[in-house]
This record gives sequence, structure tokens and C-alpha cells, in this order.
Amino acid sequence: MGSKYHWQSQNVKQSGVDDMVLLSKITEEAIVENLKKRYMDDYIFTYIGPVLISVNPFKQMPYFTDREIELYQGAAQYENPPHVYALTDNMYRNMMIDSENQCVIISGESGAGKTVAAKYIMGYISKVSGGGSKVQHVKDIILQSNPLLEAFGNAKTVRNNNSSRFGKYFEIQFSRGGEPDGGKISNFLLEKSRVVSQNENERNFHIFYQMIEGSSNQQKEALGIMTPDYYNYLNQSGTYKVDGTNDSSDFQETMEAMQVIGIPGDCQTQVLQIVAGILHLGNVSFIEAGNYAQVESTDLLAFPAYLLGINQNRLQDKLTSRKMDSKWGGKSESINVTLNQEQACYTRDALAKALYARLFDYLVEAINKAMQKPLEELSIGVLDIYGFEIFQRNGFEQFCINFVNEKLQQIFIELTLKAEQEEYVQEGIKWTPIEYFNNKIVCDLIENKLNPPGIMSVLDDVCATMHAKGEGADSTLLQKLQAAVGTHEHFNSWNSGFIIHHYAGKVSYDISGFCERNRDVLFPDLIELMQSSEQNFIRSLFPENLNSDKKGRPSTASSKIKRQANELVDTLMKCTPHYIRCIKPNETKRPRDWEESRVKHQVEYLGLRENIRVRRAGFAYRRVFQKFLQRYAILTLETFPCWRGGEQQGVLHLLRSVNMDPDQYQMGRTKIFVKNPESLFLLEEMRERKFDTFARTIQKAWRKYIARRKYEQMREEASDILYNSKERRKNSINRNFVGDYLGMEDKPELRQFLAKRERIDFADSVTKYDRRFKSIKRDLILTPKGIYLIGREKVKKGPEKGQIKEVLKRRLDIANVRSVSLRLGSSCFKIHRSDSSLHNTSPLPGPCSANKFPFRLKKEGWGGGGTRTLVFQKGQGNVAQLKPAGKSLNVTIGDGLPKTSNNSLIKGYQNGAAQFSRRTIGTSQQEEAYSTPNKCNRPPSSALPKLGSQKARQGHAPSRTQMANLDFLNVPDQGMSGMQRKRSISQRPPPAPTSRPKTQPRPLGPRCRALYQYAGQDVDELTFDVNDVIDLIKEDVSGWWIGRIHGKEGLFPGNYVEKI
Repeated sequence: MGSKYHWQSQNVKQSGVDDMVLLSKITEEAIVENLKKRYMDDYIFTYIGPVLISVNPFKQMPYFTDREIELYQGAAQYENPPHVYALTDNMYRNMMIDSENQCVIISGESGAGKTVAAKYIMGYISKVSGGGSKVQHVKDIILQSNPLLEAFGNAKTVRNNNSSRFGKYFEIQFSRGGEPDGGKISNFLLEKSRVVSQNENERNFHIFYQMIEGSSNQQKEALGIMTPDYYNYLNQSGTYKVDGTNDSSDFQETMEAMQVIGIPGDCQTQVLQIVAGILHLGNVSFIEAGNYAQVESTDLLAFPAYLLGINQNRLQDKLTSRKMDSKWGGKSESINVTLNQEQACYTRDALAKALYARLFDYLVEAINKAMQKPLEELSIGVLDIYGFEIFQRNGFEQFCINFVNEKLQQIFIELTLKAEQEEYVQEGIKWTPIEYFNNKIVCDLIENKLNPPGIMSVLDDVCATMHAKGEGADSTLLQKLQAAVGTHEHFNSWNSGFIIHHYAGKVSYDISGFCERNRDVLFPDLIELMQSSEQNFIRSLFPENLNSDKKGRPSTASSKIKRQANELVDTLMKCTPHYIRCIKPNETKRPRDWEESRVKHQVEYLGLRENIRVRRAGFAYRRVFQKFLQRYAILTLETFPCWRGGEQQGVLHLLRSVNMDPDQYQMGRTKIFVKNPESLFLLEEMRERKFDTFARTIQKAWRKYIARRKYEQMREEASDILYNSKERRKNSINRNFVGDYLGMEDKPELRQFLAKRERIDFADSVTKYDRRFKSIKRDLILTPKGIYLIGREKVKKGPEKGQIKEVLKRRLDIANVRSVSLRLGSSCFKIHRSDSSLHNTSPLPGPCSANKFPFRLKKEGWGGGGTRTLVFQKGQGNVAQLKPAGKSLNVTIGDGLPKTSNNSLIKGYQNGAAQFSRRTIGTSQQEEAYSTPNKCNRPPSSALPKLGSQKARQGHAPSRTQMANLDFLNVPDQGMSGMQRKRSISQRPPPAPTSRPKTQPRPLGPRCRALYQYAGQDVDELTFDVNDVIDLIKEDVSGWWIGRIHGKEGLFPGNYVEKI
């Protein structure tokens, strides 16, 4: 079988199946085999419906670039291979579309790649969301918070080189426009015991090693920094380096992150002083002197006391003694109790852990302050929490970590397996129940309060009655656990602790230290000591009021993590959840290393098989009727903008209108259930097309409005140039400018002389006069680049001999045109070139400065060179009479309108168009003169501006009755379809014929003969030669008559013809 390639991923090889819902066999073995096949081909992502499975590749993959961000942005899930970007884009778009908060729950065991997935999610959101400088600042904080919190909250463990030793829920807050403009971090249970002790082959938190390797010589001197093996808090495991990690460069990145977040420079210095002070504090050791603890070397107290800004003697005193309140006979007094060596070590470690934990809380709070916004609108939450852990020795921290993972697994079960099946039953959907393991029984074993009490409740009771540190309390805890939950099927005890049967497997917990770590008490002496610091920053970390009365049982670590876990669950349940299930393929941390049994175990306890079965048997999409109808109402006219009927009937109407197969959906009692994602994608694509069509309609109307407004402005500006300067011809003062009067789009024989896509500003037929004043027809074309004069010649030889072909007679570059002269009285313009050669045309509008218009010929030749003169004489009429006389051409023409004429002076026009009856224009026009929009069926009232006769302007006004009858002929408002037009239904032109119209018989009405040649200057004007006979349809007082010639109806000037 040949290799498969994904249809939209540039021939990238497809391995296995992208979505395991499509597996032919649903077994753990088939799931593992598919994941392995894809993993070995460097495909780490796979779907189970909307759930993303991610396998840690233990190497940098090539598909996390800007190209992939562009590829996945706005794309449907099936369009591209599985990717964390696809899930993130879907989450972001759902938030914008539904205006609902989203969250992504990233789960898996330690080292499965959860933190990296969270980074890519935040990076993608930062890239695709818009915004200005404030939004960019928030984006920078979101991205820079990662290296800062990793430095102080992550560490190398046996299972993971960059293990999160705390949990965080990062809420990225958005405006209604989708820009990230705020954020909030909630952190859970920092593993602060790691500060004072680590297992073999593990490290303390990264920041300690970063500071030692990356600080400057000046910083090292000020902080007393030595090599890692010098510090007791770092040398217990013997591990100082991590493969692939550069602690020195990471330190610079951490300091830069503090700067971006807005932590002041002096606070940054004091943060490093506390970190260094903790290391120096760990080197303070104690010896037993008469059953009492004594500092072995008081010299070692100097540096931590200096860094923390406290008195050295007070530090020594508080580490070796403690103040206790004693009640006797109703009286209370304080006494100093000297500690033994074990208690002194415990006190030292408690201070170090408290300093580090409160410093970590300060950093989280600093990030939150930098991102806070007054009003929460929309948000996407990213849960990156410590993974399920099983070590050789599992203590209290692993117990808390695994409990939180149990709660997350419960959410997954509740929402993807349990709730989904229950919803089908409630909605009346046909359904066969699928069995699965519900881990609620394990959660209850740990967190129950009563009947029976859970492990945490028993632990808190033992700690409440505990008065001294020692193994006695742990032994008591084990006994009470055996009595309370010993018979529970998910609980077993052994000689050093107990076993819990978690969803991910059995874990043995060592009971030693459970009670002490659960109490998590910081003695008032140490708080008082830190409040005496000279440094404001350190004092701010210990804000407790020691004088207030203490009432009630102090909170414990287990009660705190239980409260935080339940609050987290409540927060997640209020969001629309998305899931990433991370899988760790091996324990060697090497790429392409696949441990079959380990992966299969993870597939089993993550419940992937059950997830696939529910997804295959169930429905990929469900929505309440109202929301479904609201989203897809735009698809039909009946449902948009408002459906008038029941919501269920509206949904059914939508589904039937898009021809969705009935087996692809089911109607519940309150929701619609769609089976396959492809059916939903079909709806989405149709919706997008609808929006695209509407957007284009709006754009078209807007562009039309802008173009019309610009055109009117240009017309006014052009009129203003000639106003009060030049006499105007009556047929030009109101004429709309068309530009292309030749129809260049349909004349490739003319376009061949122009450059490709060269814009045409003006094109028309003109008359050129030679040196002997003989007229020759030319086509004049004006573009931004030049002026073209095109003539016709008969081919003299070759296969086209005898044919008439277009020839470029002349081309003038615009850059060489100095100016254009206009005569003030009649019709002539002259183009001045930089080489002093001239070109003249007539009768286009435009005048010169005198009655005589001399010009020099370009070439000497037969017929004589020298100069020629145009002589303008005052005559009658609007048409120029030309009479050559030697080297002069006499032009006789009547006066034009006054120089101050404008549109308002010409009566009988509306928007530059003469008013005529609609019935006079026929609809059988067979020929179009120009390549302008089709106007054959339009009312003549929208024709281009026409000449109004001098008599009509000066004559009597039409009667009131005539005016009333002509009201319906005004140009209708064409801006919007369906606007109320003037009532002329009976005179509406007939619809366009479906076939070629038959030639109409010659009418028997009046006729007239042309006295002069006339070239039509607009699409609704007639063109004729001298002695042509025209059928007269209507005379008009404006001087523009309507007639028919050669089967074409149109306008023509009445003073060019005589009646016959």
C-alpha cells in the first residue's frame, strides 16, 4: 500500500489515522499501534473527536513556526493535520462566537509535555489576536511569565528534566473584540519541601543554579555565591547539571522577564538576596549540647543575617529556642523553650521554606497586578498542573499532587463520558450505555468529610492533637486510617505507610513526615524575626498581625489543597472545556524511543478506549435550539432576521434547507444533536459564504457611494475651472463625463497599442485637420502615460491586402506636454509639447485667448511649411461653420452661454439629464456604441446631459398640468433596491426579450433629413451623415429630439435637420 498524503498539507505524508474515532478496531492495542506509527513518523498529535492526544517527542519539532500559525488560523479542524494550534484556534473562535469563557485542561503524568503544550497555546493566542500597545504589553507579560515561573517553580526530577513543582491556572482575559487585555494566575501547592531536600538524581528549583551560573562577578561578591556543591540545600542529590539546559542564559532570561513584568530594580535585587540567603541559611548546622541545640559555627550566621536584613544574634536565638504560651490556673504566660538538635533543624528548614514560598507568591501576585483589568469580559483558561507521579519513595507532596490529578480525571469523566451519556437519556436520544471506570470513588476516599471520613480528614484530626514532632503522630495516623478506611477496596496499608489504587495505578505512600508537612505551621517567633528585617520588601512578605487573638483550628496543607482543587473544579465547570491528554512514551527521555507497556498503561488509565466508543456512538455537536437557530438563521430567508415560529421547527427548517441527511442529526427535547463534524463544517462553510456575500454587497454599495460622491466633486471642480472664464456650449454645461466613449473593452484592435492594464481616462473619435485643413477621422485615447492618436489605413500587401487596419499615428508622452490652451469663446484646444510641436483638434469643447489662433507646422514639406491660422468669427447657431481660405481656416460660430453659466441656469434638466417620456424610448436596441454599462432598458430620464435650446430657456414656462404630468419622469433614486419609485407602472418598459428581437417595421410617422453630419457623443445619441433620413418620434422644447435610424432609437439635435 502506497504512502498517503494529507490533502491540504503540501504533500506531507499521512501516517495512521488523524482521528482515532476512525479506527477499524477499538482496542488498547490498536490505539497504541496508531500512536506509535504516527510518533515514529514525527506526528505527535492525534485526535479523538475534539480531544487532542499529544505524545512527548523529547526533541524540537519543525511544525511550530509562523507558517503553521497562518495555516491553522480560521481553519476548520478537518482541514489540516492534528495540532495544538487547531485546538487553540477552535477555542479562541468559540469564545468570540458564543461569548462564553473557554478553558483547556492539559493532563498526563510527569514528563508527558504538559508545560510545553501550555506554552504553545499562549504563544498562538499572542500571535493571532490583535491589539495596540497596551494589548502588546499584556501579551509580553503572558509570554514572559513562563520563564519566570519556571525558574522559581520547576525543577529536575527523575522523571522529567523540567518538571512543574506547582500547579497553575492561567486565565487570559479578552475584550469583546478578542484582544488580550488582562490576565490572572492561580497557583497551587508549591512543593516547597524541595527547597530543603531532594531525592537522588534530582535538583532543587532552577533559580538556584541559574543564579550561581549566570550572575555577574559583582553580584556573586555581593551575594556570597559559591559553587553548588558548597550548599547543603543543593549537594544532597549530587546532581547539578541538566542535559540541554543552559542555566547561565536562562538566568538572563529570568531577569529580563522580571523587567518586562514591571518588578522594580531594587526589588529584583532583594529577590536574589532572599534566594542567596536561603542557600546560606541551609549551611547553618547544629550540634547537641546537653540535650539542647547549639549552632555549630556562628560565623555561618553572618551572611544569611546580612542578606535578610536581620540581627545575627536574634537569628541564632530564634533558630535554637521558641516562645510558647502556657496556661495554668486560668492565667497565661509566655516561656522560652530551648530546642533540641532535631527541632532546630526543623525550625531552620521551616524558615527557608516559608521565605521561598512567600517569594513565589509575590512573583505570582506581581504578574497578576501587571495584567489586572477592572472588568472581566471573556477569558481562556490554561490549566498546567503537575502530572501524576509515582516515585520510589512517595511522600506527602506526591499524595497531594496525585489527588489533584484524580480531581482532573473526574472532570474529564464527568464531562466526556458520564454527562454526555446522561444528556442523551435526558434528551430522549436513542442510546446504548457504555461502561467506564468512574474515579469518584477514589476522590471520595481521599477528601470525604464524614461517613466514612476521608484520608485528609483523618490526617487533619491527628495534626490537631499533635503537640510535638516525632514518629508517634505518623504511627497514630496509620492506625486511624486503618480503622476508618481499612476496608475500602481502593485502600491498603503496609508496615511503613498505605497504598491507594489511583486511576493511574497503585501508589505506595511512606507515612513518615505526613503529619509535620501537613501542619505547615510557621512559628510566631520566625514571623516576628522576619518582621524585624531592615528591608521593606522582606517585611512585606510577612504581613501577619501577631497581636490578634487566634481562634479556631489552624489551616493545614491538605485542607488548603482540597479547597483549591474544588475551587478549580468549580471554575473549570463554568467554562467550555477542551482537553489535551499528554502521553509519555518512555523513561529514557530520548526521541523515537517507544516503551509499549508504558504507553498502553497510560492509554488504559486515561480512558481513551471508552472515549473513542462514546464519541463514535454519540454526536460530535449539540446545541440548544435557540443558540443553533441564532447562529445559522442567516442561511435562509425564512429564518433571517427573525424566525416566526417554534424554535424546533426553525431548526428543522434550517437542516432541510441545506439538505442534511436525516441520519446525520437527531432532535432532542431542547437540543439539536449533529453526528459528524463534517456536517457541522458544511453549515459553517455555508454561513461563511453568506456573510461573504453580504459583506460584498455592503462594500459594493459603499464603493458606489464613494465613487459617486467623488465624481460629483470632480464635476464641480471641473466646472469651477471654467466658471467666469469661458463661454460654454449648451450641450456640454450639464453633460456627465463618461470617459470611454469608444467602448475600449470591446475593441482589442485599439487596445493593442496600449500597455497591458493601462488605465484609460478618456477615449473618443475626433477630427484632425491637416495643413490644407482637410478633415481626417482619428481615435484619441488619453491614459496616465500618454495621448494616442489612432487612424485607419488600407493594407497594401500581404495576406490582408486591401483590408482596413488600425494604425498608431502618433503618441505623445504626458511628461512632454507643457500645457493645454482653451479658447474663451468657441471650440478648440491646443496641446503644447516641450519640443514646441503642436496638435489641434476640433470640435471638442475649449477656447483660445484671441480671435486669431496662429500655430507653426511641425514639418516642412509639400504644400508648404510655415504657419497656419485659425480665425474665429461671430455667427449664428451652435454648430461651427468651417471655410478654408489659403493658410487660414475661418470658423464661424454663435455665442455660447455667459461665462457665469452653471447647472442651475439651464432649465429642463435633472441631475444633468433632459426630461423625456419613458414611452418614447424603445427596448429593441440592437447595437451599443460604447463599452459602458448596459442601458438599453433604462429610462431616458437617466440619460447623459443634453442640450437645452436657447428658446426653451428664454420661452414661457410649462403649464402646471404639464409639470404634474412630468413628475413621474424624474430620475428615480437607484441607491437601494425596492425604494418607492414615482408611479408609472403602466408605462414600465417591457422585460428584456429572451431571444433576438425581430426587426420592427418602419413607422409611418413624420421624418426629417440631416443638414449636417453629427457624431453621437453618448450612448443614447444618434450618429448620422448629411442627407440621412431619420424617423422622427418626438420633438422636445429642449431642442433635443427623439428619432430612429438604422434600427436604433436615440437623441439628436433638432437644429441639425429639416422636416420632410
